[in-house]
Amino acid sequence: MLQVWIYSLVSVFIVSLISFVGLFTLSLRIENLKKILLYLVSFSAGSLFGGAFLHLLPEIVEEHGFGMNISLAVLSGLIFFFIIEKFIHWRHCHIPTSDDHPHPFAFMNLFGDAVHNFIDGLIIGASFMMSIPAGIATTIAVALHEIPQEIGDFGVLLHGGFSKGKALLFNFLTALTAIFGVIVALILASFVENITLFLVPFAAGGFIYIAGSDLIPELNKEMGVKKSFIQLVSFILGIGVMMLFLFME
Repeated sequence: MLQVWIYSLVSVFIVSLISFVGLFTLSLRIENLKKILLYLVSFSAGSLFGGAFLHLLPEIVEEHGFGMNISLAVLSGLIFFFIIEKFIHWRHCHIPTSDDHPHPFAFMNLFGDAVHNFIDGLIIGASFMMSIPAGIATTIAVALHEIPQEIGDFGVLLHGGFSKGKALLFNFLTALTAIFGVIVALILASFVENITLFLVPFAAGGFIYIAGSDLIPELNKEMGVKKSFIQLVSFILGIGVMMLFLFME
């Protein structure tokens, strides 16, 4: 169990450091940044789908079988993320703020981001409880998704009037809520028997929702043949990366 704690906490701290990635985008023109992010979003979508369908669901089904409880947990993940977006008025966005692409109020975005990062911590903790390779694969899927998201969040805060320093600080503080998520997941595992039987398919449902509801629609806004083809290749590469981690198991 100590190994699970160490792997989980180190992994989630590394993911939290991604919150500083926005600093490296300041020198890029908005048009160039959008192009880079769209391909990164494609890669992220593939990795999230791959994480859900190649790691999380197969592992939990192999250990417990596929029953109604698994289906309901996956649906719970989908519903939960829908509720967050619908009622907290926050959504995963991966395109920088501009006049033709407005974002919600900065503080509301921070609150939503903190909730999301806490859930990321739960997901990472639950994955490491399944197995170390599953935890590493999940951490990578989360990290790949965090890069474009944190760039978008950094842009929101700057657009909302934050200085660069404050934007980085607040972005990092909300990212640290993932550590609390890991701690809650691991403590729950000590008191609730078979908690992974719910948390792992719940995490898979969250991955599926984010990739299908947030990322794919953004990709579909680009209709050019060349860019669409590169997006498809990036998407498949994201799945491929998750397949590579199957050899670790």
